[in-house]
Parts: sequence; C-alpha cells; structure tokens
Amino acid sequence: MGNGLARKLIAELVGTFLLVFLAVGAAVFGIAAMIGKDHQGPGAGIVGVAMAFGLVLLGIAYAFGPISGAHVNPAVTLAMLVGRRMPAKEAVGYWIVQFIGAIAAGALLKLFVSSFGVTDYTGGLGTNSYDNGAINMGGAFVLEAVLTAAFVLVILLVTERIAAPGFAGIAIGLTLTLVHLVGIPLTGTSVNPARSLGPALFEGGTALSQLWLFIVAPLVGALIAVVLWKITRKDEAMPAAQVAGSERE
Repeated sequence: MGNGLARKLIAELVGTFLLVFLAVGAAVFGIAAMIGKDHQGPGAGIVGVAMAFGLVLLGIAYAFGPISGAHVNPAVTLAMLVGRRMPAKEAVGYWIVQFIGAIAAGALLKLFVSSFGVTDYTGGLGTNSYDNGAINMGGAFVLEAVLTAAFVLVILLVTERIAAPGFAGIAIGLTLTLVHLVGIPLTGTSVNPARSLGPALFEGGTALSQLWLFIVAPLVGALIAVVLWKITRKDEAMPAAQVAGSERE
C-alpha cells in the first residue's frame, strides 16, 4: 500500500468516525439527557440534528477533502466508482475503513450513553427505522433512495471542474442538512450505509433487522445519481480526491 492510499484511507476512517460520533451523537446525547436518571436537557431536536450532520460534514469536507475527497459514505464512494472517478481498488479500501470508522463510533456512543443510566429507549443510538407509524417499508425505501440520489447528485455536480472552486463543501453540507430535515421524522435519515450500520450493531433488535433497507436504498440512490449526473454533466469530472472542492491533492 502506497503512502498516498494509506493517507486517504486514514482520512476516510477518521472522517467517518467523526461524522457518526458527532452528528449521530447530537441526537443520542439529546435523547439521553432528556430521559436519563440524573440529567435533564431539551435535546437537539430535528433542526439541531439536521444542522449537526451538515456542519460536521462541512468541517470534514474542508479538513479531509484535499486528502481523500471526504466521501465518509459508501454511497458516495459507489457513485465515484461507477462514475469512473476513482479506481476499484481504492473504492474497496474506502468501504472497509468507512464501516470500521462507523462501527468504532457506534461503540463509543454506546459507552457514553451507558454513563447516563439509560438501558432501553425508543430510537436508541440514533438508529434508523421505519416502524414509527409515519411510513411503511416501501415508502422508507423510496424516501432513502430519493434523498440519497439528491445528496449524491449535488456532490457529483459541485465537484466538477466547471463548478466554482472552494464552495463544494458548503453546498454538500447544506444539502445534507436539508435531506435530514425531510427524512428525520420518517426514518431518521440514513443516506449513508455506514452511518446506519455503526449504531445498529450496538442497538440490535429492530434497528438491526431493518438495517438492510438503509444499506440497499442509499446504494440504489447513488446509482440513480450517477445516471442523472451523466445526463447533466458538461465537462470532465475532477479527480476523486477533490470531492470537497479543494484545488489540491
């Protein structure tokens, strides 16, 4: 493994860990604070959690974008692979470290939540599900696919050479915030298989049994985004390591 690839994989691992721990943590710690035995607090709320995801990704994009492209999402990596913006070997490495980072974040979230004295509560560890009565399985699948397609399409478009340099991270962060505002009341919003896997492994139960949907639907959405991107593109794409809008490797 070359030093260049190693740096990219480390960036993806750390970036995915931070996204899951900080953004999902905004929801997890808010819920724990509301119902913990010795802690009281208002919780983050839908807007707060949506902003947390957007702001965390914004920071990650500018911090790790020049290194790895700051995918921190297997669906984004799939889109880059299918769109011929990164080699298969690199994509496989990205997927492995993204899931490792998310699982590590899920483990740490579980450890932190246990310090609040919480052992069982609805929506534990910020997992995704469609059993809250707001949407059925088919609707959840379509929703996650559409939200992911919109999110990934923005990424593909704003990281092309014709896009204004330096602003991709802002557009990507804002889009993630918007898709969370739409999806949180219905599924909790995944649009990221790694984000769903990490917490679900430690929550178990329904979150684990429904995990397949939050892995498959975002990947389908990513493929839809690639098709739409190829229809709308006007120039050659930037290398994968410039996903965040950076002008350097």
